[in-house]
Amino acid sequence: MMKQKKFDTKVQHLKYKVLREVARLAWKGTLTENLLDVPKIISPGPEPTMRCCVYKERAIVEERIKMAMGGDKNNPNAIQVIEIACDECPVGGYEVSEACRGCLAHRCEDACPRGAITHDGTHKAHIDKSKCIECGKCASVCPYGAILNHKRPCERACKVKAISMSETKAAKIDNNKCISCGACVYQCPWGAISDKSYILDVIDLIQKSNHNNDYKVYAVVAPSIASQFSYATLGQVVSGMHELGFHTVVEAALGGDIVAMAESRELVEKGFLTSSCCPAFVSYIKKQFPDLEPYISHNPSPMVAMGQYIKKIDPTAKVIFIGPCTAKKMEFNLDSAKDYVDSVITFEELQALYDSRDIDIMTLDETPLDNASYYGRIFARSGGLSDAVVQALKEQGIDNFDLKAEICDGIEACRIALLKASKRVLNANFIEGMACSGGCIGGAGCLTHGDKNKAEVDKYGKEAMEKTIGDAIKVLNMENQ
Repeated sequence: MMKQKKFDTKVQHLKYKVLREVARLAWKGTLTENLLDVPKIISPGPEPTMRCCVYKERAIVEERIKMAMGGDKNNPNAIQVIEIACDECPVGGYEVSEACRGCLAHRCEDACPRGAITHDGTHKAHIDKSKCIECGKCASVCPYGAILNHKRPCERACKVKAISMSETKAAKIDNNKCISCGACVYQCPWGAISDKSYILDVIDLIQKSNHNNDYKVYAVVAPSIASQFSYATLGQVVSGMHELGFHTVVEAALGGDIVAMAESRELVEKGFLTSSCCPAFVSYIKKQFPDLEPYISHNPSPMVAMGQYIKKIDPTAKVIFIGPCTAKKMEFNLDSAKDYVDSVITFEELQALYDSRDIDIMTLDETPLDNASYYGRIFARSGGLSDAVVQALKEQGIDNFDLKAEICDGIEACRIALLKASKRVLNANFIEGMACSGGCIGGAGCLTHGDKNKAEVDKYGKEAMEKTIGDAIKVLNMENQ
């Protein structure tokens, strides 16, 4: 039985259960005829556990099933709202609470730039919603902390302001602003926002491969996996992928080595670059800072770099990326990636795949994963890419270039750096942008999040300290001859 401790939240666990049952039926080939049984498996009793009634719970599960089966095909965004599940959060914005003492200072009124705050005969503050721009200045100066922001968690989590409320008060995502980082997915307490899943496509590719032997299925695994599946060893996690039917498992970190070497040369040539590894960061530049788009590194992400390598040595291969990133579900559909990567799943979905086949990875022998260098592996955490570029410059004997990296941990830091760069006042020649807090180790598709993830990735990287970036790439070149 799946234990809750493998996930941070019960919302993740609920999402996992739906994915697991959908995958279980897909492996058996009985998904169509038994699909209606899934809501009853998830909510088996007559009494509701989280909602007003068991019927609503099951209706919501039915919508989760649709997400597990690929979501709304007419909506290109990987992040989508389950409207029926989005009805429990306050939508008031800034409001004056009972803590207001009707003081004489009226600092809130003086701070408001739009004259939205007035006071009644008892000096109690009131906010005119038609004038309020939700800048928060009133709340910041109130000595009693009496003005509260009732912004929904999804809105608070979205740093690109892509989420608003629909006419029915459900969350609404503006695809023109959304960068598919998944911050809203992880922060929604009701699981009302989710990333669409390609788990059925992956199962189909594996089953056809096993049946026809026309091609091999390769798993390209993000280095942040070192901080996940803490109940087993990494070698057992890899063995579990082979049990699922993956022919070969390789490190995306090796793609990181390739990118670091090429990106360092590009940086020296052009004099200023923004990184291209995080698809959410790249999307953010294109949507919010289009004038800086020419400065995005022309090198592919490590995921795509590995897909290119695999397809070169095995043109019939099917490449599945497994990682923490919901934005990768957008990237692999881009023209620059779709020929090299066939599908993407998250660590959450990998766990669901294991359990859908009743694979207990803790009982398996270990399979080594030893492709990349230390520097390729630390791409998983903020600052790792910059460290890798420094090392790549050193290994290539480029000692006349002074790297000044602006390391951006989260999209707010990215915004500040890009704003400075757009005004030509940034004291840096390289922007390392990671949309998620902490880097890939904070991705929405992680099983767990926390400070320990960085330590685990660094530990994983140090296991390859004896290997330089050049050593890792040299092996690739030899295999390709």
